[in-house]
Amino acid sequence: MQYHGYQSQGPYRTRINLLTITHDSLQTGHLAPMTRFFVLLAYIAVATWSSASATETVKVFVLAGQSNMQGHGKVDAEPRSNAGKGSLEWLVNHPTTSKKYSPLVDATGDWKERSDVQIVYLDRKGNLTPGYGHREGFIGPELGFGQVVGDAFEAPVLLIKVAWGGKSLGKDFRPPSAGGEVGEYYQELLRLTRTTLRDAKTLFPSYADHNFELAGFGWHQGWNDRVNQAFNDEYEQNMTHFISDIRKDVNAPKLPFVIAETGMSGWEEKHPRAVSLMKAQAAVAKRKEFQGNVKFVGTKDFYRPKEVSPSGQAYHWNSNAETYYLIGEGMGQAMLQLLNLKR
Repeated sequence: MQYHGYQSQGPYRTRINLLTITHDSLQTGHLAPMTRFFVLLAYIAVATWSSASATETVKVFVLAGQSNMQGHGKVDAEPRSNAGKGSLEWLVNHPTTSKKYSPLVDATGDWKERSDVQIVYLDRKGNLTPGYGHREGFIGPELGFGQVVGDAFEAPVLLIKVAWGGKSLGKDFRPPSAGGEVGEYYQELLRLTRTTLRDAKTLFPSYADHNFELAGFGWHQGWNDRVNQAFNDEYEQNMTHFISDIRKDVNAPKLPFVIAETGMSGWEEKHPRAVSLMKAQAAVAKRKEFQGNVKFVGTKDFYRPKEVSPSGQAYHWNSNAETYYLIGEGMGQAMLQLLNLKR
């Protein structure tokens, strides 16, 4: 896993070096005539590209939902939390998981920060790093999602995370076309998204000369509709309205949309309303109007039992950091598929 900086690493440094080499070679005349001709063409092409790319476009992704989008995956391996099992620190150091998760820390053991992936989450903002969960010391899907999309794009990435605990799609996020009173948090989601996009150049001075493109939307939510039969029954229809209304309200008719399954108890989940809600989430992505622009991400495989987790809170994935990371990673990979990109 590579962490890109946009000042001195990767393709930008290569292009600068190419310009330097071609310019020096042309000035000193050390190249054969035909070679000088082709070098001159390369010089012109790169110089033109550099000029045209002076204003770069930041890829923006919205991550929304309730408490499991907020994120309850524990970062630190605290002895009182089941000897630290299932925390991000434990994953980094345990032999069975260190290969995948150790790239999240530097040589001194500190958490890395991605300067190419910025995040805004309510009153917090900065480089993407562990700690942007429901409060500091926790992660949500944003960490895995940010690694995937950050690695895939040469352009910088901005994550706008808008999530609150205990919120339903049937009431709190209720979209306009579903009928009834528009949800307070549907309106707040839109307000925060628009405000962040409007103020992004001030929030992130390094992006002052950049443009911003809303590139995708990620959703992880479901508990409050699972426990309400009426909300459960109308979930597929409400989710369909939600996607259509969000696209209309942000003026992005085909905005790629990823739905992460509510899951939580893995393959052992048998409660009728839970099973019904997960089926509804999957059904949304299968609708004809959403083919090629909405994807469903199954999460049952990411469940970890409480015996290997920091807590026994099943409704918060037992606070297992790996679960939240894998959900975000799965969402990121699904998003790249919708965008016709590979990691």
